[in-house]
Amino acid sequence: MSDNTDETEDEKFVRPFADFLTELRRGAVHDEASQALHDLIAAVEETRKAGRLTITFDVSIQKGTDMLAIKDSVATKAPRLDRPTSLWFVDRHGNATRRDPTQMEIPGMRVVPSSDTRKANNA
Repeated sequence: MSDNTDETEDEKFVRPFADFLTELRRGAVHDEASQALHDLIAAVEETRKAGRLTITFDVSIQKGTDMLAIKDSVATKAPRLDRPTSLWFVDRHGNATRRDPTQMEIPGMRVVPSSDTRKANNA
């Protein structure tokens, strides 16, 4: 018995995603995602850390119709620079201090202002 499939039947057409994205909300989602990607790339280059761009579509049937309801979301997780660490000592009272409490004090020693401090005082 031979296979009698209709060879004139239309093949399934899948619309290109880029076409859909540029038309969604009159291109606003495409523009937002483009800017988000640009900003993410800059953050990755600056921090040398990985980031993420997520485009999400919630697709449902509009209540009482045969139409699709598509809600979009564009989100990024951009890397951040590490915050600098400050090193401190702990004094005998348990407080943070810049002076090493175990360092001996030499009588007659004083702090000499830096050249930046002297310039500011003379200005």
